[in-house]
Amino acid sequence: MIKIYHNPRCRKSREGLEILENSGKEFEVVKYLEDVPSKEELRQVLQCLGISAENLVRKNETIWKENYRNRLLTEEEILDAMIENPKLIERPIVIKNNTAVIGRPPENIKTLIS
Repeated sequence: MIKIYHNPRCRKSREGLEILENSGKEFEVVKYLEDVPSKEELRQVLQCLGISAENLVRKNETIWKENYRNRLLTEEEILDAMIENPKLIERPIVIKNNTAVIGRPPENIKTLIS
């Protein structure tokens, strides 16, 4: 099953969702701002992406700049920050089986679903 972590207010996320809709494949939409992933879910996403928590953070968000930038944070502290402020999670994220991509650019999604 394909899953997309989606923010309807984000243009790139909407473009990613459109790619999935046009693919004809079944998929699940997780509106992660409303249905915030657990720490374990985030760990699984990171494992599928093959990146660290810091690489999943949107560092241009005001929340990050004001509260976390220039601080030495552990992986756990970064995960906690994303759970407390899900807006910090990069988007969209598309997962298929045990592989995932960040849909920036949205065309990345096509490599996963082809």
